[in-house]
Amino acid sequence: MLNIIRNDITKVKADAIVNTANPKPVYANGTDYAVYTAAGPDLLLAERRKIGDIAPGQAEATPAFNLDAKYIIHTVGPVWEGGNSGEFEVLENCYRNSLVKAASLKCESIAFPLISTGTYGFPKDKALKIAVDTISDFLKDNEMAITLVVFDRTAFKLSEELTKSIDSYLANNLSVPQFIDDDYAAEKKSINSPFRNRRRRDGVLYDIMPSASIPANTADEEHEPLLSFSIMPDAAKTAAGKPAADIEEYLKEPSPGFAEHLLHLIDKKGFTDPQVYKKANLDRKLFSKIKCTPDYTPKRKTIIALALALELNLDETLDLLKSAGYTLSQGSRFDLIIRYCVEQGKYNVIEVNTILFEYCHDTLS
Repeated sequence: MLNIIRNDITKVKADAIVNTANPKPVYANGTDYAVYTAAGPDLLLAERRKIGDIAPGQAEATPAFNLDAKYIIHTVGPVWEGGNSGEFEVLENCYRNSLVKAASLKCESIAFPLISTGTYGFPKDKALKIAVDTISDFLKDNEMAITLVVFDRTAFKLSEELTKSIDSYLANNLSVPQFIDDDYAAEKKSINSPFRNRRRRDGVLYDIMPSASIPANTADEEHEPLLSFSIMPDAAKTAAGKPAADIEEYLKEPSPGFAEHLLHLIDKKGFTDPQVYKKANLDRKLFSKIKCTPDYTPKRKTIIALALALELNLDETLDLLKSAGYTLSQGSRFDLIIRYCVEQGKYNVIEVNTILFEYCHDTLS
């Protein structure tokens, strides 16, 4: 699993903390100085001298001393010289070799800074992509809790092209909520709920009509429209025009639950369970709970991560969300970013998390 946080890496608890080290056994500016200061400079420098020089892209470990960690993994990042001097390969090796070193030390967790983006001048958007791609590749075959620690917003940057594309999408689509297309809903047999969409406000479920305006405080992603019964002035009215007498008959044929729907999709798409929960950036225990507890409904963000891992299109994503009583709204920036990623085929959950982080939203993990 990869998580992205904003913090000082010397204050993060992990089995291993990665230090962007000097090639020589000395310490200078930036992260290197902060790590030595927090760990105990004399103790750490004595251990570092035992290692000697470290070549760019390589990784070596020392005890962590006063840090809340077992090890410090020292890796030497590349100095940016325009991109034609092997900088990309060296930076990729920094992440890969640090992860391999952590695994050899039986570490279950590791925290990285964005390597080489400070005084070494590596472009932040390019460095972020290398970090995400290398870590994603490692997690396909390994289980480790990995944290990417960003000291401040200026250290974190998506590509300008991607940012412009997302900004344009948000500007053109942010509006009142839109729900599952009527034609699509009519075609679906696995989920056959006739109830209209509702939004909960002050503990009461209200109808959401296409022309409704949504107050800003109701667009929070944890309070999206639920598929449920509504309080209506005429007790004889029911969803889809059914008379009240037919409700009990209708409820005798409930739709498949979320877990059943999810497992059906996993089989249909030809994935294995481990492939899905790893791609979704989920813990194995959580996935087991989802799979083995039919009445358990995970958080909406978890379901979105699973939809991305299964590489579902937008209709399929909405269908999976609906099976758990959720949907996506065009009145929410968070939801629009998810829609954008699905429509653009951006199914890497870690990459999606970097986009959410850049736009100041909670990540899916």
